[in-house]
Amino acid sequence: MDLCCFNRPYDDQKQNRIRIETESKIVIQQKIKSAECDLLWSAILDLECSFNPVPAQRMAILHWRTKSCDQIMINESVLKEAKSLLDNGIGTYDAMHAACAIVGQADLFITTDDRLLKRLQAIGRLVAMLPQNALATMEGWYEN
Repeated sequence: MDLCCFNRPYDDQKQNRIRIETESKIVIQQKIKSAECDLLWSAILDLECSFNPVPAQRMAILHWRTKSCDQIMINESVLKEAKSLLDNGIGTYDAMHAACAIVGQADLFITTDDRLLKRLQAIGRLVAMLPQNALATMEGWYEN
């Protein structure tokens, strides 16, 4: 889950898409709490979250680090993956988030960023989805 996904509940909930993404993200977080799925955390989430000017939001997001099954630190493998993603037009923070997910062998990368999602899907190194599609996949909504 990247930071834009963690921040989704703080966006304008009057828009249907944002509200649906928020609800899906919250259900996924409930699954993390109940150990139905795992959360990978990364040093880049710590860094990017530190820029949040609202202390309550920053602390609420950082709290999820304690729920993670693993914390991916920035190392040579992450930097190598990030460089490859940067070379494919993905921005610095997004490349670092995705690289941490790749190195951490995440089954799924959840984002609300359409541009990032399209680029990651085109590259094909990581399964990336919007929160609502990730939830549908986790729960097997469309298996029949």
